[in-house]
Amino acid sequence: MVQMWRLLLLCATSILIGPTIGSSADSPPITQVLVAYHSLSGNTERMAAAVAEGARTVPHTEVIVRRIGSVTAEELFAADAIVLGSPVYWSNMAGEVKAFIDDWQFKFGVFPEFKLKNKVGAAFATGGQISSGKELTMLSILAAMLGNYMITVSGGGAFGASATTEGNSPGIDEQELGSARELGRRVADVAGAVKRGFALQERGVR
Repeated sequence: MVQMWRLLLLCATSILIGPTIGSSADSPPITQVLVAYHSLSGNTERMAAAVAEGARTVPHTEVIVRRIGSVTAEELFAADAIVLGSPVYWSNMAGEVKAFIDDWQFKFGVFPEFKLKNKVGAAFATGGQISSGKELTMLSILAAMLGNYMITVSGGGAFGASATTEGNSPGIDEQELGSARELGRRVADVAGAVKRGFALQERGVR
């Protein structure tokens, strides 16, 4: 009788543990999203927080938010997706953002191996007026990403998420924050799909 109870207990334990082991083996890998920004007034920082919030809604996603000058090489290369945010300075990205992009080579050494290849990239911007160069700023960031063989995506707008902060605007509103959340969500979605695809490729699954 004791042996029978032991057998029943063993069977019950295997039923409970079995699916857990199987699901952990098949669970998607964690997607790392880096959101880096420059901000003096706090406007771009608010958009960065919203981008991160949107990315975190996607399961199996971890998000790091950094001021652009504090990003390390380890964080850059560990990220599956990189989202850069900048205020508009004379219809272009801030000098701090441009210096960070230049550091990809001069400080972090991405070339000649193209170490950012196949990472997902996206951009967001804040500007004082309705037409103050926000699209040009985002396009400049995306162009640098394309030059590094990254996969660029948009969301919340044609080129990324943006916000108008001066003039007739009362500041960043909920619609603009919503566009930033949508950008973050789409970045995490695409980066996760890309990472899963490469993982299957490495395992020989076609």
